[in-house]
Amino acid sequence: MKNVSIFGLGYVGLSTAVCFSSNNINVVGYDIDKSKVDMLNRGIPTIYEEGLEELLKVSLKNRKITFTSDYKEAIIKSDITFITVGTPSKEDKSIDLSYVESAAAQIGEALREKNTWHLVVVKSTVVPGTTEGLVCRTIEKTSGKKCGLDFGICMNPEFLKEGSAIRDTLNPDRIIIGEYDRKSGDYLEDFYRQFYDNMLPPVLRTSLINAELIKYANNAFLAMKISFINMIANLCQVLPKSDVEDVARGIGYDKRIGSLFLKAGIGWGGSCFPKDLAALKSFSRSLNLDLPLLDATIIVNEYQPINAVNLVESKLGSFKDKVVAVLGLAFKAGTDDIRESIAIKLVEELIKRGAKVKVYDPAAMKNAFKKLGDQVYYAKDPLDCVSNADCAIVATEWEDFKKISANQFKEFMRRPLVFDGRRIYNPKEYENEVEFLAIGLGKKESEIPKTRIGASLNPSLAVNAIVAKEEGILLLKRKNEPFKGFWSLPGGFVEYGETVEEAVKREVKEETGLTVEPEKLIGVYSERNRHPGRHVVAVCYSASIKEGEVSLNLEENEEVKFFRFIEIPKNLAFDHNKMILDYLRIAKKHEVRNF
Repeated sequence: MKNVSIFGLGYVGLSTAVCFSSNNINVVGYDIDKSKVDMLNRGIPTIYEEGLEELLKVSLKNRKITFTSDYKEAIIKSDITFITVGTPSKEDKSIDLSYVESAAAQIGEALREKNTWHLVVVKSTVVPGTTEGLVCRTIEKTSGKKCGLDFGICMNPEFLKEGSAIRDTLNPDRIIIGEYDRKSGDYLEDFYRQFYDNMLPPVLRTSLINAELIKYANNAFLAMKISFINMIANLCQVLPKSDVEDVARGIGYDKRIGSLFLKAGIGWGGSCFPKDLAALKSFSRSLNLDLPLLDATIIVNEYQPINAVNLVESKLGSFKDKVVAVLGLAFKAGTDDIRESIAIKLVEELIKRGAKVKVYDPAAMKNAFKKLGDQVYYAKDPLDCVSNADCAIVATEWEDFKKISANQFKEFMRRPLVFDGRRIYNPKEYENEVEFLAIGLGKKESEIPKTRIGASLNPSLAVNAIVAKEEGILLLKRKNEPFKGFWSLPGGFVEYGETVEEAVKREVKEETGLTVEPEKLIGVYSERNRHPGRHVVAVCYSASIKEGEVSLNLEENEEVKFFRFIEIPKNLAFDHNKMILDYLRIAKKHEVRNF
């Protein structure tokens, strides 16, 4: 059996390592964090994952797994190296490949001292082109060796779910092998055939770039299913006697749709969906390609917790000085992970609206404290959390919460108003005992709020940044105009989930190469008559140059143009003169720097 090394001991790396070692494979786990390595060598898991601790201790006892902070040792003792480091989002939402590049460089340095052929397998989620580009080139550069001759490379995406990562590793739906060449693919497939034996799932062998894209397409589709059913849930909430649970069950029986990922709730979060969809969106934008279904998937999710809070507020009247109990903080049950947790976002929104918030989670309290600090009360158990509360919101679907009866809510709460954000309760058992609200549950016609509960984003909102440089003014005009042929606006568009300030920074960076810091809103321009049928709103910020020089050429050999005010062209989408004059008047009045 081939020996394995794992570079990166987070959820994917550690789960993969203990599963391999539990099946008689010699595994060396490498991580740059020495404290993590020491804990693991002592049998102390560094993440919360069902079944992981038991497998870790058995593997250590059988001497099938060791952990090290010496990357050369890991390479020398193995035949296959799996790269499982993180690929977080940068500030601009694009993928951060620095950990992948660092791992590839270390692998290359170690391979320089190794004489035998070695297979490198990328399991980290990376945008198309990364494995054959960044990873392969980096290893070749640092090792002095040639890919395909001295070492092989594969892309082998993981499809693990936090909370069931061990089960998913031992019983996967399929194995995707993206291969640089046939030898690399054969070597990895042979390894999996030995590991799974007669339990080998379907194996798809394809190109490196297809394997990379499969992971993104997979996550985007699953996120889209959740956002879709949440959209339908919002419709159900304003339809008397409607229930999204029955709707989901009805369409789930259709084999073309399936029932999985049709559970309505307050939204998806975690370490994968948010960053992967953001990375895919950023990647597509770099190719001047829009992915409208991806945008819709994200926007539904961004507003789902806000819609939930609005629904509760419509019943409660106001959150000011009200005590709200939030049951659950992890992004899903079975984990202590709060990364991009919708429950945390919901808590933050409640605090913003003046609520006094009490929270409880069986596993994520320690991590939540790092994020929320002393802004909330940390309860010792579920009933302590709901005690004397004016409202209880179920934000994570833990089994502990399913055991709270309607009578207990009624007994312990000051006002027994329960909002089931994860649909863990049977409405028929709770509606007669407490004030009961739930995602996707229609009420009596008289109880449906007359005010709008949903949130929307105006797609015609444009942003402009006026950047002063010496005596000049920089105006932005997008190269990529999504509404070309209908109208064209100067400046850029606010993306779903973005603040206007974030949009200003992103647009300036994309169009000019400059990094700017938006300083102050100096004007809002709106004139309905210019674009019949659509109310165009342009928002202008002053900005100062933070770093970098203007380097982007809009056209070949053409530099970005800084205009004096009297030189502003009149044909930039529409006549700028009135709008800029208005901006400058407001700027002068408020003494904004740079003007």
